[in-house]
Amino acid sequence: MGFIDEFKSFIARGNVLDMSVGVIIGGAFGKIVSSLTNDILMPPIGALMGHLNFADLHIPLITDPSKFLNPGEGLETMQHLMSMPLAQVRAKGIPVIAYGSFINEVINFLIIGFCLFIVIKIVSMLTARREAKEKASPTVKICPECLSEIPIKAKRCKFCTAMQPDMEAEEAKK
Repeated sequence: MGFIDEFKSFIARGNVLDMSVGVIIGGAFGKIVSSLTNDILMPPIGALMGHLNFADLHIPLITDPSKFLNPGEGLETMQHLMSMPLAQVRAKGIPVIAYGSFINEVINFLIIGFCLFIVIKIVSMLTARREAKEKASPTVKICPECLSEIPIKAKRCKFCTAMQPDMEAEEAKK
């Protein structure tokens, strides 16, 4: 079997196809969650905190902003630099800690984690229900005298003819 044939058989396996579908759906789901976080959840939170764009929160990693800014801009202080949009600060080559973007990503992670938890919880519940249905009440029991398997409703063992204890009476005693 040649390399190409081995590759074809590898790709044609069910696990690879299932995994590729999962990766594609996961990527699309990630984009939806990112949009939910960046476009729906964070703007109101940012507005409550007094910021228009939460993703622009950053800390410049410089001590003298005048080296990076033009004197005519009127942005010679660190406070001015921190109030600039993140893209504008990065365009000037100023190193920053973009903690607003990091917080957005943490929230994305928490939302995705919660959604996965819900999906796994539902699948576990459905699996438990299916297993409970499969574990139907027993149809046979073991004779205490000869240890043979006999029908659960039998009053006598068909192998040793020993009288069988009344299971319902024993259950009632417990």
